[in-house]
Amino acid sequence: MIKVLVLNGSPSGQNSITLYTVFYIQKFFPQCEFEVLDVGQRIKSYEKDFSECESKLKEADLILFCYPVYTFLVPSQLHLFIELIKEHGIDLGGKYATQITTSKHFYDMTAHAFIQDNCNDLSLKYVRGLSADMEDLMKEQGQQEALSFFRYVLWSMENGFFEPVTRFVHTEDLKMPSDAEEIQGAAKAGRAVIIADLKEDSVRLRKMVERFEKKLAMQVNLVNIEEFPFDGGCLGCFHCASDGKCIYKDGFDDYLRNTIQTADALVYAFEIKDHSMGSRFKMFDDRQFCNGHRTVTMGKPVAYLIDGHLDEEANLKTLIEARAQVGGNYLAAVASSEHDPDRETDQAAAALSYAYRYQYQPPKNFYGVGGLKVFRDLIYQMQGLMKADHEFYKEHGFYDFPQKQKGKIAAMYLVGSVMRNPKLSKKIGSKMTEGMIMPYKRIVDKAK
Repeated sequence: MIKVLVLNGSPSGQNSITLYTVFYIQKFFPQCEFEVLDVGQRIKSYEKDFSECESKLKEADLILFCYPVYTFLVPSQLHLFIELIKEHGIDLGGKYATQITTSKHFYDMTAHAFIQDNCNDLSLKYVRGLSADMEDLMKEQGQQEALSFFRYVLWSMENGFFEPVTRFVHTEDLKMPSDAEEIQGAAKAGRAVIIADLKEDSVRLRKMVERFEKKLAMQVNLVNIEEFPFDGGCLGCFHCASDGKCIYKDGFDDYLRNTIQTADALVYAFEIKDHSMGSRFKMFDDRQFCNGHRTVTMGKPVAYLIDGHLDEEANLKTLIEARAQVGGNYLAAVASSEHDPDRETDQAAAALSYAYRYQYQPPKNFYGVGGLKVFRDLIYQMQGLMKADHEFYKEHGFYDFPQKQKGKIAAMYLVGSVMRNPKLSKKIGSKMTEGMIMPYKRIVDKAK
């Protein structure tokens, strides 16, 4: 039995929308024993006596941080609880940790990074968390994303996988997935394309790419962009806006669509140069604008193989995550040559294989949600020029303009008028939060 300790950081306690995602997950994983500490609601009592929390933390196999995102980060109560863990010097080394949040995706990634950094401080093995919209649990897709997320967490625990927050602290041998032999013994399913910038002297990167090819449970096509006969970089001429055809006649647009974008998974391999991926790789990226703003590879997992000191490149790491998020891709893994390239390459191959095999696709965070809204408004305004983009956005339901949700707006007017009435507001009191969670409670009660 896996003991899961849920640190509920919501000041609303059991009336937390975020907590109901945990209640829903709990119904489907009987092999786990869930226990909830309402740290957000009881923080003052825990300041006085931390003994109950200490014993529960030490007993847990998995520590699950559960909270609504408040102003870029966690609620202050949960922040204080983390301070108390450190002040009491509790040894949590070797335990696993992850997180579940709800928000409207406004800077949820900074909240997640905060928890991840603190898990690193506490020597916890961190597995990437679930960043859900407040209303996701009300939808079938959101329910499936929650279950897929927790299934991935258990798979990671079983196989010794965790995020390389600080790569050099990971010294144990990589344990291959329990189904690795089954996958490798059978015919490799799916096709991955490795887009690499391999020069003659790219010794370390070439070694990582070759090792990744052997370990990946998919067929592999290697594309070395050093060998592609580019006529030049993107000119920003918008010639492709009307018909998708690039003004250059080097055939890259057709090669991109027929060879690269038809793959089931994408892998990018490059050496860090001038704090980025180098001009050749950037040319490849820019020339993809023949697709306009259409996220034609969305739903496909991606991984990165990088030669260089990635830990020192905060901006490049942000770019990598944002690039995947805006494209609608799950960033399965990033392996670098900095500390233990063999281990990280093996883990990246296993993680990408898992993501493809089980079609793991968690919800977007602020990078993806915010970026898409910017493009949504842009394409709607420029639909006369960017016709192909406009048709793509219509087809995929990207035009989710909030001003068109008249029923929801009317309901918020009603709630607002009630809350502005002192007598009614006082009478309602805490029943406001109870009313908010009622739809979520029905979802959990019906779950089987």
